[in-house]
Amino acid sequence: MSQNTPLTRALLSLEGLSVGDAFGERFLQAPALAEEDVARRQPPAAPWAYTDDTEMALAIIQVLEEHGHIEPERLARLFGARYRAHPRRGYGATAHDILQKIHLGMPWRDVSSEVFGGTGSMGNGAAMRAAPLGAWFAEDLERCVSEARLSAEVTHFHPEGQAGAIAVAVAAAWAHRWREARMPAPELFDVVLAYTPPGETRTGLEKARQWPLEATPTSAARALGSGQRVLAQDTVPFCVWSTARHLGDYPEALWSTVAGKGDRDTTCAIVGGLVALSAGHESIPPAWLTAREPLPRRR
Repeated sequence: MSQNTPLTRALLSLEGLSVGDAFGERFLQAPALAEEDVARRQPPAAPWAYTDDTEMALAIIQVLEEHGHIEPERLARLFGARYRAHPRRGYGATAHDILQKIHLGMPWRDVSSEVFGGTGSMGNGAAMRAAPLGAWFAEDLERCVSEARLSAEVTHFHPEGQAGAIAVAVAAAWAHRWREARMPAPELFDVVLAYTPPGETRTGLEKARQWPLEATPTSAARALGSGQRVLAQDTVPFCVWSTARHLGDYPEALWSTVAGKGDRDTTCAIVGGLVALSAGHESIPPAWLTAREPLPRRR
């Protein structure tokens, strides 16, 4: 198989996403000890269980393999099936409600659009699973945007939730291109901003574009958010900043990201899915891949 096919790119991103997800999740278990481990660059003890971030990314890749594009009805069914098989993967309260109803056969469009008083979710759940999709469509940014929006609206009907997915998918496409061309890191923000629709997520990305890459992750997290509110606009700007900071170094990208605290499994999943594309599979420590529990590709 060619090393530059949509599937190989998506699977590379999935490896980075799932390792990042499982890595970040372990630092949520004991915050006081986590601070010491981050300062000492001490990886958490194995095994590392992945969360809903990886479960949903697996569903996206399966749909892309089956159809070559996002087929929302199929994606909704897979989300529901994976949720029912493993409901304790760290899904949020709103996700539990949406995915349970989808699994029971309710139309995804009705379920997705009815939450939060009919506005839909602006959470970071659509962004957390979007990097492999961006890798799949890396050669066509317009298509990347439209497919990211489709993938998001199954569970995130609010424009901010969709903007988060679009921004991460475009960042993934750019990260794949960076490995060959080595463009200046600030160009990542320029390209992502060119395709992210107006709103709070885009405003946060504009702020991240101005935040110095040599600043500390903790200062960036305070300024940009690191998922503490579990919203797209509170998560994606910091993740893109952290990615731009360490495009060629997967371990440092994750240590930088986890130092920001917040929604650590999701921020590390997003950054891991992006930096795997720019730094390559060889940048993911083999011991980290072994520590992460095996991935069941299909359901």
